[in-house]
Amino acid sequence: MIITVPTKPYSDQKPGTSGLRKKVPHFQQENYAENFIQSIFDSLEDFKGKTLVIGGDGRFYNRDVIQKAIKMAAANGFGRVLVGQGGILSTPAASNIIRKYKAFGGIVLSASHNPGGPTEDFGIKYNIGNGGPAPEKITDAIYANSKTITSYKTVDAPDINLDQIGSFDLGDMHVEVIDPVADYAALMEQLFDFNAIRNMFSLGFRMVFDAMSAVTGPYAKEILENRLGAPEGTVRNFTPLPDFGGHHPDPNLVHAKELYDEMMGPDAPDFGAASDGDGDRNLIIGQGIFVTPSDSLAILAANASLAPGYSGGIAGIARSMPTSAAADRVAEKLKIGIFETPTGWKFFGNLLDAGKVTICGEESAGTGSNHVREKDGLWAVLLWLNVLASRGESVQEIVRQHWATFGRNYYSRHDYEEVDSDAANGLMEALRGKLLTLPGTKIGQLTVEKADDFAYHDPVDHSESKKQGVRILFQGGSRVVFRLSGTGTSGATLRVYIERYEPDSSRHGIETQEALADLIAAAEELADIKRRTGRDAPSVIT
Repeated sequence: MIITVPTKPYSDQKPGTSGLRKKVPHFQQENYAENFIQSIFDSLEDFKGKTLVIGGDGRFYNRDVIQKAIKMAAANGFGRVLVGQGGILSTPAASNIIRKYKAFGGIVLSASHNPGGPTEDFGIKYNIGNGGPAPEKITDAIYANSKTITSYKTVDAPDINLDQIGSFDLGDMHVEVIDPVADYAALMEQLFDFNAIRNMFSLGFRMVFDAMSAVTGPYAKEILENRLGAPEGTVRNFTPLPDFGGHHPDPNLVHAKELYDEMMGPDAPDFGAASDGDGDRNLIIGQGIFVTPSDSLAILAANASLAPGYSGGIAGIARSMPTSAAADRVAEKLKIGIFETPTGWKFFGNLLDAGKVTICGEESAGTGSNHVREKDGLWAVLLWLNVLASRGESVQEIVRQHWATFGRNYYSRHDYEEVDSDAANGLMEALRGKLLTLPGTKIGQLTVEKADDFAYHDPVDHSESKKQGVRILFQGGSRVVFRLSGTGTSGATLRVYIERYEPDSSRHGIETQEALADLIAAAEELADIKRRTGRDAPSVIT
């Protein structure tokens, strides 16, 4: 029986770069999750009788909200729901399910790389029929509906048994609880040379994959150990836990320090990797070398044709604006298109759908291709394994040869997390106020060549996105970028991106922060970070 429940709007349900993210207690307020889900449905058209995919990363409160979403989907007229067993679907796996079964769209429950637990983070986002995050016109409509909502629809019915694979009826809607791993693993077998990778493992190749007690664990266990023959124990922390084992499931050098230290040690494996809370980010480390996400994107694009799924070459590369220009140099040599977009995977969707690009990446450890419409952490790891198996060289050899060929983009990101929102916005507005007067000025030995607030004009749908980050470009190709992140749940995160291009291979061995020291000092002088934020140092440096 369909029930219409009266409700009152909340004023803070504006989606960020990838959905709505708040602390769990915030989502547990009366009707908070229901309001947002109903606002999603109210923003969509012509979905009666069609299929909706639902799943998440297994974090605390996932199962509760999945039950709400299933019942609300039935009440709003969907004909079928596909839900991952145990409520589990990695973000790239959800995108694949949407595409493979031609679903109308999907609800993905995740706060990505943010911590989980009763007082930690939760998130809801909507993905459209191409498998990618909803574009701004839909997220804007969701927010508008959330401000005027007066009721939501649900059905009076028992909860679905999420742990049992099978089919169930919920009123007029059919619910299928599916194996969350099978379809994704089958897709990976189509893209990569599993025989070559399997042979590499059989010859003694050693790797470590840290699933960080997050959603990628079951996927990595099945693919790396069961299908590719990596020794048992290769995949660590492979059971998804509601609180990620008390750890922060962000695959960076701070939260995956144990893995980093092992890879820098005397008996390091050949290859180390990790993924995040919902499986869409990746960390790549070789013996004695960390591969920055920007370099990883460029190296994977340069070597993609070694994998069967990309043997015909790639159409183009897209990168987020803050990501280094390393990929641009690959595109130039391959004579293919390069596209610079705002941060947020949704901006890659149009380019992928139009066939303009094949591989995309963000400096925040997100890499992917046209196989789905999300970034995909395990996909990046498997492409690296395919490249290693094909070339028969170490990670360090491949990286250094790449630098010798294309030059090195020294690159670092300084994050100031949970900064007072007013202070962070004031810093950005002060920077914007300087833009017209900065070109031609000197900061230390650096001369500003150009300064702007990045705006993106989508070449496919001709939409425009403004105020996507302040860029300060210096003579010689160096730059500093400032932007506020939309992925946090409290306060603001100020991200400062610092980049220097070095074509001289004799200068490719300098420590990164040392190579960027003058640019780091320039960023402080330009933005007055310490005074405005009260922070003496970044929370995280990557």
